[in-house]
Amino acid sequence: MDPILLATLLPPDFDPIQCKLHCAVYNGEAFPIDVLGNDSDEWQRWNSWRNVNDDFNRHFIFSLAQDRHDPTLWLFGGIWEVVGRRPDPRQHSYDVVLREDLMGPFIKRLYVRLALAGRNRRRNMEACLNDMTVSMITEEAFDGDPFPGHDRINHSLAEIQAIVKQGRPDWRIALEQMKGVYVIHDEATGEPYVGSAYGDTGIWQRWSHYARTLHGDNVGLKVHLAAKGEDYFRKTMRFALLEFWSMRTDDQHVIDRETYWKGVLISRSLGHNRN
Repeated sequence: MDPILLATLLPPDFDPIQCKLHCAVYNGEAFPIDVLGNDSDEWQRWNSWRNVNDDFNRHFIFSLAQDRHDPTLWLFGGIWEVVGRRPDPRQHSYDVVLREDLMGPFIKRLYVRLALAGRNRRRNMEACLNDMTVSMITEEAFDGDPFPGHDRINHSLAEIQAIVKQGRPDWRIALEQMKGVYVIHDEATGEPYVGSAYGDTGIWQRWSHYARTLHGDNVGLKVHLAAKGEDYFRKTMRFALLEFWSMRTDDQHVIDRETYWKGVLISRSLGHNRN
């Protein structure tokens, strides 16, 4: 079956020559698809940011948020009208208004397929339009990936940071009243770090500390962070739960199981545990 061109969904009086394409990608702190799904005010700010160049120099912005797992898949984030501009670089120098009358029902439901060459993510829309196809239109608007289950967590530090920053209620409720033993793997080297949450500190609070500090105040992870850098850490360090229990569980049991997993994963000699 031939792909459906995005152009067939555009309003008949909409002129792509009046529009800049904004293909938003991971900025080192948050994934755009999470921002679009969970924080409309922050998503507006993403579309008002001016770099050194006056990239959004047209009347409209056609915004897309890159999928976390497929770099050629983009979620439609609305058509924004630029109603004001200031010359200040590296600031939110554009005043933008969401035009819900222009494809409003497709916002957070339309997935577009587009493979971009090069690093430029702000382009003249007419130059890309013939390469943009409809991947799917979902019944419900995207509001973030749901909590996958305690036994199915396999998320990068960058993803954990985004979840904590947004205060995702499904994640927070599932983790804040749970003790547990977790592993943080460097997926590039395979080196593990085994940690635990017990006492009055649930897993949510413990992982929130990693989201803020990156290293969680662990000596071995601090050394690894200093050697590899923050960008590497956010992309490469992955979190998973090994075991989890209610807050009624005795702390010594959690500590004993943490020790057990350190031995199983050889995380003292082959990983980043220092005790």
